[in-house]
Amino acid sequence: MSSTSTDEQSGPLAGVRVVELVGQGPGPYGAMILADLGADVVAVDRPEVAARANRERPATNPMMRGKRGVALDLKSADDIERLLAMIDRADVFVDPFRPGVCERLGLGPDVLCARNMRLIYGRMTGWGQDGPLAHAAGHDINYIALSGALHTIGYEGQPPTMPINLLGDFAGGGLVLAFGVAAALVERQRSGRGQVIDTAMVDGAAMILGPFFSAVANGFWGPRGTNHLDGGAHFYNVYGTADGKWVSVGAIEPQFYAEFVQRLGVADEEVFAPERQMDRSIWAEAKERVATVFASRSRDEWCAIFEGGDACFAPVLAPDEVPTHPHMSARGSTTTINGVLQAQPAPRFSRSSATAGEPCHPGSHDVDDVVASWS
Repeated sequence: MSSTSTDEQSGPLAGVRVVELVGQGPGPYGAMILADLGADVVAVDRPEVAARANRERPATNPMMRGKRGVALDLKSADDIERLLAMIDRADVFVDPFRPGVCERLGLGPDVLCARNMRLIYGRMTGWGQDGPLAHAAGHDINYIALSGALHTIGYEGQPPTMPINLLGDFAGGGLVLAFGVAAALVERQRSGRGQVIDTAMVDGAAMILGPFFSAVANGFWGPRGTNHLDGGAHFYNVYGTADGKWVSVGAIEPQFYAEFVQRLGVADEEVFAPERQMDRSIWAEAKERVATVFASRSRDEWCAIFEGGDACFAPVLAPDEVPTHPHMSARGSTTTINGVLQAQPAPRFSRSSATAGEPCHPGSHDVDDVVASWS
């Protein structure tokens, strides 16, 4: 792999050079993960996007953190040549567009991988590079719907619940893209050659759902909202508290369940007898009773009763509450960069620490400087 362009870079991917064509969330998120892990990521934006950037204020976009931003007009032959000069020196190229767009720009994998045989060409789409829907428009909700994941989420008798765009865009898309790039970099150490990665959000969401395909097939998993992990059970659920906040319970194992009902103060009630925990006929009654008890005290009062024990309990925190929770604070799970709360990189490494770098403005760096630093 190539040498790093700056002394500040660290992380297990330090020395990896990435050229990212900036698209919507999943591509930038995947490239952000690579930057967090130490890669030198150059985000290529359109000139009009760079022109709109307010450089009088610090950059705050978390998905631009740790990157260098350049502006190029992909309809300009001169700018395409400048882009190719970077790609010829890069380890990874990120294509966030629909199938065929980069080919029409003269930036398809056949062209780029012939110029740079060690190049890992990461493609990020919703439906994938082939199949009947490959050229159709879509968003996270559509990809997780087709994967089967959306159908499983929600309460009994209710429509499927949209889990914002975590499952498709970020988990099934950006995270899978970064994982694929890391795996291809390892393989390249052995073969000396790059390859094309077809990352499709519909595939990623289906992969995440994987264990539940077999659970449904063997009868272990029933209709939405009737199972022990989807809100059907009283011991794996969320409950409102007296102050309008929420707590979560995940006391599946018998020993954890016993501690849960004891701390809740209902252990002596028949419906909570240990032998009835998995009796689905009492789940509705038990949920109603647990909800009534939790509603009698504030979230903080329940935290004082439960936290630190083995009842599998945690308060449901709003994002702005996360940094001040004692555990999250002690772990340093979040940070504030240029006044904006952000998550720290994960996972953690004992030697090559990952770092959340400062975001850059689109187009704030010069292409020639990048090429010179990669020479």
